Amino acid sequence: MLLGLDIGGTKCAVILGRREGDRITIIEKKILPTDKPVYEMIETLFATSEEMLGTKGHAALTGIGISCGGPLSSKKGLILSPPNLPGWDNIPIVKITQERFGKKTLLQNDANACAMAEWKFGAGAGYNNIIFLTFGTGMGAGLILDGRLYSGTTDLAGEVGHLRLSDMGPVGFGKAGSFEGWSSGGGIAQLAQIMVRQKLQMGQNVSFCDNLNKLPSLTARGVAEAAFAGDELAIEIYKVCAHYLGRGLALLIDIINPEIIILGSIFGRVRPLIEPEMWSVIKKEALADAIADCRIVPAGLGENIGNMAALTLADFIAA
Repeated sequence: MLLGLDIGGTKCAVILGRREGDRITIIEKKILPTDKPVYEMIETLFATSEEMLGTKGHAALTGIGISCGGPLSSKKGLILSPPNLPGWDNIPIVKITQERFGKKTLLQNDANACAMAEWKFGAGAGYNNIIFLTFGTGMGAGLILDGRLYSGTTDLAGEVGHLRLSDMGPVGFGKAGSFEGWSSGGGIAQLAQIMVRQKLQMGQNVSFCDNLNKLPSLTARGVAEAAFAGDELAIEIYKVCAHYLGRGLALLIDIINPEIIILGSIFGRVRPLIEPEMWSVIKKEALADAIADCRIVPAGLGENIGNMAALTLADFIAA
């Protein structure tokens, strides 16, 4: 039996799974709001895990995987003050998990964990050089290079969201004009606020936001719905996002020369809005030979990727 803990800023998941041949089957999962102080939240995760295990108890477990937003130290088993987890400062999560359950535990940041899951069980199966991009609320990367996870000297490899793509622009990862600022859920919402404000101040109508007071409530999902309904401004917002996504991907293609780039979350939902402009920019910016050998696809594990990421870590440490 495998236990996965997926720790996020707004919600956490506890997942039980089982390795069956060349795949992992999810047996049960529970979603919990991240609404308690750190050690109370950890106790809730542990208690929920034990409740799900029932009479089988700790002895049924072969490994535990913990996926969490960074920064963190996978080598030391520490969660190091992630911006979306206030109060989670230098938390020895691996140590206290192993003390509670008596089982080997592996911690990785969410992008690395998702990269491993896609490599083993998703769109990256059979490839040796893979870039996985979260492309969700934020923008981070997990790198599989020459058939191994590459996390860098201090677990900071793959922080591509921090790359600056322009001098000005939406703020992501603490930097205006960053890859995360232009191409993430949070960045799309900021971009929508900027572009909608311009229209409204010029006295023009916007179908998905009719007054300035509603600007803070704009979301990437809401803009996507308007775009699919034919709203020209919403379509343009996603085109701008796609332009900078293409620029960021072109840099990664030139530097890493991957076989496949797997885009998570948003890409799978809005692919028709993004792909044409994204590819147009890539073809202008990246080396033609590198492009020819690189596929760009949505996550094969789809909306289940977070659950599978934590279980893949558990399976890895159990092996």
